[in-house]
Amino acid sequence: MLIYVLFVIGFVILIKGADLLVEGSSSLAKRYNIPDLIVGLTIVSFGTSMPELIVNVYSSLQGSSEIAVGNIIGSNISNVLLILGIAAIIYPLPIHKNTMLSEIPFSLTGAILVGFLANAALFDKSESQMLTRADGAILLFFFILFMVYIVRISQERKDVVPMDVISIMPMGKSILWILIGMTGLFLGGKWVVEGAKEMAASFGLSESFIGLTVVAIGTSLPELVTSAIAAYKRNTDIAVGNVIGSNIFNVLWILGLSSVIKPLHFDVINNTDILVLIFSSSLLIFAMATSKRNTVERWDGFLFVLLYIAYMIYLIYRG
Repeated sequence: MLIYVLFVIGFVILIKGADLLVEGSSSLAKRYNIPDLIVGLTIVSFGTSMPELIVNVYSSLQGSSEIAVGNIIGSNISNVLLILGIAAIIYPLPIHKNTMLSEIPFSLTGAILVGFLANAALFDKSESQMLTRADGAILLFFFILFMVYIVRISQERKDVVPMDVISIMPMGKSILWILIGMTGLFLGGKWVVEGAKEMAASFGLSESFIGLTVVAIGTSLPELVTSAIAAYKRNTDIAVGNVIGSNIFNVLWILGLSSVIKPLHFDVINNTDILVLIFSSSLLIFAMATSKRNTVERWDGFLFVLLYIAYMIYLIYRG
């Protein structure tokens, strides 16, 4: 019973730790006059992806590849279908031209790349499918290209992500927040991974199922809260950019780093989940293409959420 209590507490500490880390880091960045867009698309995006990163690093080190892979794929699917769906229901989401032409296709390409790399073993008739260290290096290379792109657009559009809500705290408080946040991430990640493994063993479920559902949704909570509040406040650029940026970070940075730390076994059944991820990203592009205003409308949001529920039912049936 204690392991399940720590599992729940771990999620709370994990998410709060990421929040404190972002707050402290953003305050330091503002103190040294780092441009708002770089703060928003690097510190904030890294911060909201920290729960996935910590869970994956722990899972990778402990040999729980199914949790690591399931967490990232599941988080990205929930980001598009669940989180963007809920945000669009709250308020229709107009998609910025750069996001439509560059970032969403980049996110889709990342998903396709992971599917290709994970299944590359099929071409040389290897007995096991996995993301090797070389595959991780390739993913990290594309992540560096994405960061170069972010720096480039930051020079052209310095007013895209308003960060006026960030207050400049005293230096000591900023550092304290960062240290507490890092400690919270360490403990929270440890308890979440251990709880997930125990849950899978106790209920006779696969670690992949736990990673795709409970862990993925839990680690996506920061994105859900951020995008829902942003949509409610009509800050649609933040609502969309937060999700798309997080998806790119998850696939290229987190999955890349995890497989560099330790090669990740890739179960054949996860190919279905990769296809769902590719489908959901393609559906987002289709929703924009069929809208006169390049907008994810409310009815699109309802469709996204219904599809996510259908996917959850499928996962439960699959076990």
